[in-house]
Amino acid sequence: MKWSEISVYTTNEAIEPISHIMHEAGAAGIAIEDREDLDKKREDRFGEIYELNPADFPDEGVIIKAYLPVNAQHAETVSTIQQQISKLPQYQINIGKNLVKVAEVKEEDWATAWKKYYHPVKVSERVTIVPSWEEYETGNSDELIIKLDPGMAFGTGTHPTTAMCIRALEKTVKPGDFVIDVGTGSGVLSIAASLLGAEQVTALDLDEVAVEAARQNIALNGVEDIVSARQNNLLEGIEKSADVIVANILAEVIVRFSKKAAEVCKRNGYFIVSGIILQKKDSVADALHEAGFQIEETMITEDWVAMIARRVN
Repeated sequence: MKWSEISVYTTNEAIEPISHIMHEAGAAGIAIEDREDLDKKREDRFGEIYELNPADFPDEGVIIKAYLPVNAQHAETVSTIQQQISKLPQYQINIGKNLVKVAEVKEEDWATAWKKYYHPVKVSERVTIVPSWEEYETGNSDELIIKLDPGMAFGTGTHPTTAMCIRALEKTVKPGDFVIDVGTGSGVLSIAASLLGAEQVTALDLDEVAVEAARQNIALNGVEDIVSARQNNLLEGIEKSADVIVANILAEVIVRFSKKAAEVCKRNGYFIVSGIILQKKDSVADALHEAGFQIEETMITEDWVAMIARRVN
């Protein structure tokens, strides 16, 4: 089978939405070349993540690469991707130069090339995310290891939005809690909640490919008895009250279903939201307050925002 590599030269701010667009278009793998990764300071214990070659990264900005099968619909798929990316500025998302290139690649080249960007990373006080193909020995008895294979669903757990969600889960999840993960992607947040003591976790995603990827990662971590994943549109049809709801999705979507989250969240329960660009922070905060939540903490990493909100009304 022939494959094509679609490269989009864009900004860090646009990583999540463009990755989502490519994933929705059927991308069988996504790689992100972010120049900022070369300058990020990480703990010495993960020395292997410093083995990054500057030649693999753009001089500035971000290059997002998606790999699609070459078929009769290929040209139409590429055109759709370009159109959807071009609409992102309507949501105040800076897409930068938005240069798109398409090239043919051999299957054996893309199938493993993206893995060089993904290594064990400690994302919070207790949680370390380890790619499924690497060996890793825990440094202490309190460390929680999440084995992850991103597969076709974006969300490796190392992006600032996801890492902030995991840190928020550490602060809110108690033994015996029922947690709902909205827009689960690779399932990393659901797995984290289960390892932190949740008794039951429901992982929801509108995309069936993401649900299947989440199920595989749930099995990989041996938490099938705690976490269940299924296809669902946000919180539609959810009646059981949750102790914690976590959603790492676009700000506009958070605003849209905040009131439903308040209906599902127990009184004094928590609603953790992330995936919010800095410019959208106030609009999300307003929506949470209007829905009956009190913001307990706001976390900011780079240009990304996460919030821990408690239902008070």
